[in-house]
Amino acid sequence: MTHSHNDISHLLNKHGLAPRRAFGQNFLVDPNTVRKIARLANVGPNDFVLEIGAGLGSLTLALAETGATIVAVEIDNGVVEVLREVVKDLPNVEVLHADAMHLDWRPLVARSPKWHVIANLPYNVATPLVADLLDYAPAVDHLLVMVQKEVAERFVAKPRTPAYGAVSVKISYWADAFIAADVPATVFLPKPNVSSAMVDIRRKAAPAVADVDPQKLFALVRTGFGQRRKMLRRCLSNMVTPSQFAAAGVSPESRAEELDVADWGRLCTATQEA
Repeated sequence: MTHSHNDISHLLNKHGLAPRRAFGQNFLVDPNTVRKIARLANVGPNDFVLEIGAGLGSLTLALAETGATIVAVEIDNGVVEVLREVVKDLPNVEVLHADAMHLDWRPLVARSPKWHVIANLPYNVATPLVADLLDYAPAVDHLLVMVQKEVAERFVAKPRTPAYGAVSVKISYWADAFIAADVPATVFLPKPNVSSAMVDIRRKAAPAVADVDPQKLFALVRTGFGQRRKMLRRCLSNMVTPSQFAAAGVSPESRAEELDVADWGRLCTATQEA
């Protein structure tokens, strides 16, 4: 059993609540969509799931039906109390009132070394949150996240495509990613002005590039894409010398969007060995 459009409207009206733009709230109101997400998640009784931005519990209820242990995170003071009421009879669901951007992972990791993040992410925090989870939460082995379609395309973009950017490189360094499903705007309340997509991100057993400092690698990548229309010899002039370009086998006349994660790795290695 999960929420319909009428259920969400009733809960909001009953508790004097309204979607808050500051939190990027767009509540899922289509039972078929949340059940599809739960199927795509492919989790069961032995799995631990962190749901970020649980809202009024539409997806939470569908995930609970899988038998997985669910930690539903919600930042909104008013909404979190309604969420607790919605899931009070579900023994496999715990509600955590917290800001996911500042979540302490230590008590969670103590419960399981492997976590799934399944979430309808607020558009305004989707990219930094996914990046931080990959960078700083190694216990997160799998993410299935709903994000703005444009953001989804950046997450999975390949070199030499318009959507390819710094976040594409970061994700390909840590994980394999693909768009699992498109999601129309009509399944949300309020209806957003953009379409969404589900992105499946699975952490690699080892990063795509060995023996590099990730912080140095990503700093190099960010700088390169900061002026993506310029040749790398110009935008990386303070970070990479001509001899280092040569050692990496990367043309200084290349642009950032032409390099895959292996190219960036070699460039970073060349600077580290200087």
